[in-house]
Amino acid sequence: MDALPEVDPLLQRMGEELTAWLDRNQRTDPAVVGIHTGGAWVAERLRDRFLPDAPLGSLDIAFYRDDFAQIGLQPGVRPSELPFSVEDRHLVLVDDVLMTGRTIRAALNELFDYGRPASVTLVTLVDIESRELPIRADILGASLALPPGQRVKLTGPEPLQLTLNPVAKP
Repeated sequence: MDALPEVDPLLQRMGEELTAWLDRNQRTDPAVVGIHTGGAWVAERLRDRFLPDAPLGSLDIAFYRDDFAQIGLQPGVRPSELPFSVEDRHLVLVDDVLMTGRTIRAALNELFDYGRPASVTLVTLVDIESRELPIRADILGASLALPPGQRVKLTGPEPLQLTLNPVAKP
C-alpha cells in the first residue's frame, strides 16, 4: 500500500466540499456532530475552519453498538454532548473512518433518540470500503484499500495523523 494521506490537505478539501454541499442543498444553520473520538477531532477542525458559527456536539455511541451485549461497556465511555436541539435541524455527522457502517448506524440511532433532524449529511475522513450496511459518506476525504489484517486509525488530537495498524486478535 502507498503511504497514508496527510490529514490537513484532506480536511481542507473536505471543508470546501462541505460548504458547497450545504449551499447547493440549501441546508442552512447546520450543527456539527462528531463521533467520539476521532470523528470529534475531525468535526472540531472542520467546524472551526469552515462553519465557525455552527454549534458543535459529540456522540459516544458505546451504548448503541450492535455488539454491546458481546463486548460490554468499554473503558473511557463518556456522555454524548449535544448542546442544541436536533429537532428539525440540519446536522453534519462526522466520523474518522467509515468501514462497516455499523458505527454510523449506531450514531443515527442515538441522534434520533434526541429528536428528528431535518437532514443528516455524513462526512468521513477515510472510507475503507468493507461495508456491511448500505451507508456511504456525502463528503469523503480519501478512499483506501487496505492489505489483509490491517486497519487505519486516526491518532491525535495534535497532530491529527493516520496510522496503519494490525487488526487486534479477539
